[in-house]
Amino acid sequence: MFTQDEWTQEELINNREILKQEGVEVVLVDTILKPIEGAKSIVYNPFEMQEYPKGTVFVFYCDTGKTTQERLPFFRSKLPDYRCFSLRGGRAYWRASLKFE
Repeated sequence: MFTQDEWTQEELINNREILKQEGVEVVLVDTILKPIEGAKSIVYNPFEMQEYPKGTVFVFYCDTGKTTQERLPFFRSKLPDYRCFSLRGGRAYWRASLKFE
């Protein structure tokens, strides 16, 4: 689960359920100010994100997933007490039929 830098939408949903049972929150993070319809997310703001409990998992998304993948080292440097991942395919590959609320 934590050995890769990217999660697909299915992995995001499945891992969120597993981690929820362990008391760990998984948060979808919008880096492009374009919310995904039907998906609860927050806007990237490292100061506000540090108010989440340590160990929270942040999954960043952009339009295609390429930019957030490239910026993961930066996100991780700003949020060292959290786990950070990129959403593979970003908004472009989001399937509305798989709910993330």
